[in-house]
Amino acid sequence: MGNERVKLAGREFDAITEEEVATHVVEALSRGEGGRIVTPNVDILRLADSDRPIAAEVRSFLDDATLVVADGMPLVWASKLAGNPLPERVAGSSLIWTISQAIGDIAGSVYLLGGAPVPSGIEPEEGDDWLLMASAVGVAGRSADGAHRAAAELAAACPGLIIAGCAAPPFGFDADPDQYAPVLDAVIAARPDVCFVGLGFPRQERVITDLRDALPSTWFLGCGAAINFIAGHQQRAPIWMQRSGLEWAHRLAQEPRRLASRYLRHDAPYAVRLLAGAALRRP
Repeated sequence: MGNERVKLAGREFDAITEEEVATHVVEALSRGEGGRIVTPNVDILRLADSDRPIAAEVRSFLDDATLVVADGMPLVWASKLAGNPLPERVAGSSLIWTISQAIGDIAGSVYLLGGAPVPSGIEPEEGDDWLLMASAVGVAGRSADGAHRAAAELAAACPGLIIAGCAAPPFGFDADPDQYAPVLDAVIAARPDVCFVGLGFPRQERVITDLRDALPSTWFLGCGAAINFIAGHQQRAPIWMQRSGLEWAHRLAQEPRRLASRYLRHDAPYAVRLLAGAALRRP
């Protein structure tokens, strides 16, 4: 499946819809081929373009990607202004559902890595529906963490989907070799068709990079907060905000202290420059 590519801010994006991404993954799996999907938004493009030390690492993630799709309406708008439009926004938070449904259709497997860990001192209640579903789909353990809850939700919504495993490691696990190695080993031992890694950027991409060589036939998607959205630990913006390019405002309202500087001081000016530059370059 050859994809047309669109250039934005010096990076190439696949001009492909969400459904076409899932089809691409299924077709590649039928040939025994794995891959990596990266979903850059304005913030990731800004980092890749910056002179910060992290810029080279961000560019390496994009260069390693099999598919690069635009997770952000400003990127779609810029492509239209430049006269070479991307068909739609492809967000990791939506793509996790679309890919899971397609993988279920072929009785394939997924692994979920990420989501909120179990809050200290809180035990799941016997009456929780997710707990029964987790047991029914073979999810190990009786945990209320985000990965297990999300796995149960996906299994219930996607007939045929196999949960190869799931884990919600504590924050900072990837900085501790004694914690990090067993997490990677568990994913490798499960050998999933698709691995969803929801640890936030750039941590999730670093984990994917560390897993790629060991699992050449697996597809990887860094999906940010998607696992927590599915688990119900975070609320995604309403559909109208997603489609109108205002999802960032919803996230900002939820986490103002963490996101205000990033969104308002750095990303918004970059988005304005991106749109203005695209309009000026229009043939």
